[in-house]
Amino acid sequence: MIPPQDPSTYFRKGFGLKAEVQDELAEDYDGRLVDLLRSQDYTLTIGDVTIRLAREFGFCYGVERAVEYAYQTRRKFPDRRMVLVGEIIHNPHVNKRLEEMGIEILRADPTGPFDFSSIGPDDVVILPAFGVTIGDFEALRAVGCVLVDTTCGSVLNVWKRVESYARDGFTSLIHGKYYHEETRATASQVGKYPGGHYLVVRDMAEAELVCAFIEGRVGGAEITERFARAVSEAFDPARDLERIGVANQTTMLAQESLAIAERVGASIERARGAEVRARNFRSFDTICSATQERQDAVRELLAEHLDVMVVIGGFNSSNTISLASLCAESVPTYHIETSSAIDPDAGSVHYRPAGIKHSEADRVDWLPSGPVRVGVTAGASTPNNKIGDVVTRILRTRGLEV
Repeated sequence: MIPPQDPSTYFRKGFGLKAEVQDELAEDYDGRLVDLLRSQDYTLTIGDVTIRLAREFGFCYGVERAVEYAYQTRRKFPDRRMVLVGEIIHNPHVNKRLEEMGIEILRADPTGPFDFSSIGPDDVVILPAFGVTIGDFEALRAVGCVLVDTTCGSVLNVWKRVESYARDGFTSLIHGKYYHEETRATASQVGKYPGGHYLVVRDMAEAELVCAFIEGRVGGAEITERFARAVSEAFDPARDLERIGVANQTTMLAQESLAIAERVGASIERARGAEVRARNFRSFDTICSATQERQDAVRELLAEHLDVMVVIGGFNSSNTISLASLCAESVPTYHIETSSAIDPDAGSVHYRPAGIKHSEADRVDWLPSGPVRVGVTAGASTPNNKIGDVVTRILRTRGLEV
């Protein structure tokens, strides 16, 4: 079990240094061009190019809190070695800035544990917005170092839901990516109770396979093989898919999470009856409000006529990937990490095609000729100044300046 928290070495509510770091945060992340767009009903027209910015975009509260807390921590402990367990958020600019501040980023194998052997009791360790697994947390507490916990409140809410499932004998069916830091941390919560189990499904196709097992159309061996890296230890489909509680990684596509929950519940009812479904199935929408708001804002923007959509955020940012997938259903979409992906002189863009895992591509003449309307949005880890930089490069592709 996790030892009691020592208030002198475990911090989760800041150091009271918000005012001291605000100017630095503003200089690093605020964007005047985004402020201009907001003041003009999220619209900027120059020449024959119209930029339409989604009404909800970029940094969410949880990200702002995590980044601010890291800045406060550096200010609080200016002379101490400081280590961040993985990326604080999935944005290359923000993580690079933290490294420039002398914060070391400890990286792990995508499916393996972190190596904490270099960390000593005099070090200060920052936990990222995604949280860490119970095992990693206990290992760090045993070291005795100062821990600064920036885990997002929305993530903590999912943890409580998964913990309650395990306590009541339900297996957690988590819609997420089994290798993602948040999902790994969430899945570990079942370990608080003996016999706690989880299974992670990436999408509706994987959820359908679980439903096929529930309805007797595939055997347990197929489940075991397909989800070998996405289930708890000693997972037994026959035993552990009797009682199911659905949860999700907070940054997944909300409509898919809800559809998966409904599909699994309906499958249990078809196979075992409505009374069994009522007793043995639970589902709660644990998509965070910021993720939902950004997806809703994109849907509102897509209802207009757009020629192109640009989605800004890390290629490993789950919420950004979800936004790009949503946009790609309606309009040519370019998911880019930074403004440098757009080369105005060559008229090209380097992007990640929606729906194609671990793939990147380049395209010339991506911006249509003639009058053009470009939609822009950004994942919850993207600062405003980086959004402004992208808008500037879009305009320069047409030889225009703000």
